[in-house]
Amino acid sequence: MSAQKKRVVILMADDDSGDIQLARKVLDRSPLRSDFRSVSDGDSLMDYLHRRGAYPDAAAAPRPGVILLDLNMPGKLGLEALREIKSDPELRRIPVIILTTSNAAQDIVRCYDSGANAFMTKPATFDALRDLLLAFEHYWITTATLPDGTEGIRELRD
Repeated sequence: MSAQKKRVVILMADDDSGDIQLARKVLDRSPLRSDFRSVSDGDSLMDYLHRRGAYPDAAAAPRPGVILLDLNMPGKLGLEALREIKSDPELRRIPVIILTTSNAAQDIVRCYDSGANAFMTKPATFDALRDLLLAFEHYWITTATLPDGTEGIRELRD
């Protein structure tokens, strides 16, 4: 009989296609079995989470177990999306990790005041960003306990 393994959906909202491609490459190759999804702006993030617009199907847009969120995106800014997520009873338990180029003290304070679960500044080099993404995944997939009953944790059979 095959062993069951849990796969956590990681949803990244970032307008930098290079960062999304790197994250996809790093996390898809990781042995931790996360299920990486991405959107390119805050409006698309909210559409994905509410299953509307381009994301009406629950199978194609599974509820994330963790969200990686950039602050500076076109349309709805990351901070606006964070506040909307944390004020919604259906979404507020999803951990939201800010991953942005900013290291400004005011951004850090605003994000934590708005309910961010962590704040990470994107490093300047490929290797450093890869290492940060692997550390993020290790913590949120193997160390942290995510809320039970979310669709963000999906049972898989090998």
